[in-house]
Amino acid sequence: MTSPVINAYQLSNYTFGTKEYKMEITSVDDRLARMKTNYMKEGMKTSVEGILLVHEHNHPHILLLQICDTFCKLPGGRIKPGESETAGLKRKLSRKLGATGVQPDWQIGECVGTWWRPNFETLMYPYCPPHITKPKKCKKLFLVHLSERQYFAVPKNLKLMAVPLLELYDNVQWYGPVISAIPQQLSRFQFNMLEE
Repeated sequence: MTSPVINAYQLSNYTFGTKEYKMEITSVDDRLARMKTNYMKEGMKTSVEGILLVHEHNHPHILLLQICDTFCKLPGGRIKPGESETAGLKRKLSRKLGATGVQPDWQIGECVGTWWRPNFETLMYPYCPPHITKPKKCKKLFLVHLSERQYFAVPKNLKLMAVPLLELYDNVQWYGPVISAIPQQLSRFQFNMLEE
């Protein structure tokens, strides 16, 4: 049985620019308070995030957004009620990384991980504990297959970083359990490092 393949192009193939600020809630307490309010109105929150893979010197890197020089996250966010996961991720990627007025052709691949928040706490689990009947959040991670060349417009208050996969591995202290687990989630894939 052959492993599925992920094509990764060189980081230098991509162009990066800026756009207007995007409001981001940086405090963990504020995020949890907002989640609690939204849960009372809408029920469980479902969010989708994209794993965008590039390479530098034939080493795979993941593109992460950095907020306030301290907090990193994958691009994505909450989907609207009735919105498909793919459509929601395309909308969120365009909002976070697309140039104003331009609709990039995001190629959403397979879901590689699902994480659950059973309570209004920071901890997320790669499974929903059986005693939890009403989880507060479900987060799904999808591969995003990048084209050979693409322009990323990053909000001025965020920084887009290419982080080596080996730096993420087992680095829960800095990246948290979801991002630091990406190397394991991608271990079943074969990386195809493409030149220009």
